[in-house]
Amino acid sequence: MKFLEYTPLATLNSFLGHVNLGDYIIEGDLEAYSCKLAGIDKKLSRNLEQEVLESFSVSPQELATSPVGPLSSSASRKTLIYLILTLNHMYPDYDFSTLRAHHFCKEKGVAAVRQTIDNSLMETGQVWARDVGDSTSFLEALWSAIDEVIQLVDCDVYSYKSDHDGDPFGEKGAIWSFNYFFYNKKLKRILYFSCRCKSKLALDEASLSSEEGFSEQEDEGFVNDMDMDV
Repeated sequence: MKFLEYTPLATLNSFLGHVNLGDYIIEGDLEAYSCKLAGIDKKLSRNLEQEVLESFSVSPQELATSPVGPLSSSASRKTLIYLILTLNHMYPDYDFSTLRAHHFCKEKGVAAVRQTIDNSLMETGQVWARDVGDSTSFLEALWSAIDEVIQLVDCDVYSYKSDHDGDPFGEKGAIWSFNYFFYNKKLKRILYFSCRCKSKLALDEASLSSEEGFSEQEDEGFVNDMDMDV
């Protein structure tokens, strides 16, 4: 998959990198990818498709009604592979290749997803108006950029619900998060939008605990050195 560079998305990403809302902060990622596979993506795609087909022979009923569609269909398998590869590209320090269809959910439609996102990011508009100073509101700028890149009218929307330790979404202090994939089959393109809301208090407590743990290790090391000297 190939990262697609768009100036409106870059502006929004810069803003969403750290939005200070007093007692909590919001961090977001918004990136678009072409679904054209090359290099290592092709190899991973072949491996994933083979594993899905092998699983299908064991449990055909479960896989026939997967969130991405019946996995007996090549198009459904490709959709699953694109979702997994997008996460791998977004978070290269993690491996999402073990995910399967049940880790994802197909949303009811763009309108419902948009309402959820608008409700979650309503307060960020005040920071946008103050720091960016654009006459266009944050939500207007957000959806205008998303529509320009992905053409929402032709999109299916999927979400990823984290349920294991091997991903970046289980951080301490998380209040809420969302991970949406806007997939346009006609354009062969995916736009991924993720946001996390974190409690400053919880983050400060976690940081303090980490510092105390490091200090204790230093003290233990100092005592051990003293013992060795004696």
